[in-house]
Amino acid sequence: MKQSKTDRTRAHIIRTTAAIFNKKGYAGTSIKDITEATKLTSGSIYGNFANKEDVALAALDYNITCFCGVLLKEVNKHKNTRDKLLGFITPFHSSARSPFPVGGCPMVNALKEADDTLERFRKKAGEGMLAWKRELVSIIDQGITEGGFKPDTDAVKIATHIVALCEYGTLMYSATKSIKQADEIIDMAMDVAKSIMLNP
Repeated sequence: MKQSKTDRTRAHIIRTTAAIFNKKGYAGTSIKDITEATKLTSGSIYGNFANKEDVALAALDYNITCFCGVLLKEVNKHKNTRDKLLGFITPFHSSARSPFPVGGCPMVNALKEADDTLERFRKKAGEGMLAWKRELVSIIDQGITEGGFKPDTDAVKIATHIVALCEYGTLMYSATKSIKQADEIIDMAMDVAKSIMLNP
């Protein structure tokens, strides 16, 4: 179905501002940043979105979709649950050169800013984190059922551990700019995944 001009304009605004919001944050991104990136007037921006917060929220949704898309693309390459579980971790290692959104994990970035005045950002980022964990839990539960993972595995605990380590790895890189330290943390996440595998 062909997009309307309004839909095309909205998509253009979201796509061209996504990286800016992910790098500079909501507070750090000005309307001038938005108009310069989109080559549109402020009137055109506000003709398609109620305010800057709505633009930022749409950009966050876009960035989360892109972020999760990178993970799912790797996971969907594999058929067995063992490789699928590792596929959720592999993209975070520097050797994978994964095309994550510019600026890092959009959920973590949103949560850094979220407070009582940015409740919608907190909620959307939280939903993204929980969805990621649920996908991991589902794969682990399937692996237990199929006999590839240890039967006494606590799927929720392992999934939470993996998500926490992957996000900590991205935070460590942001803080230190050390690929080595970030990769060491991702290797720990790999070890956690392998620890539940029968005959890894």
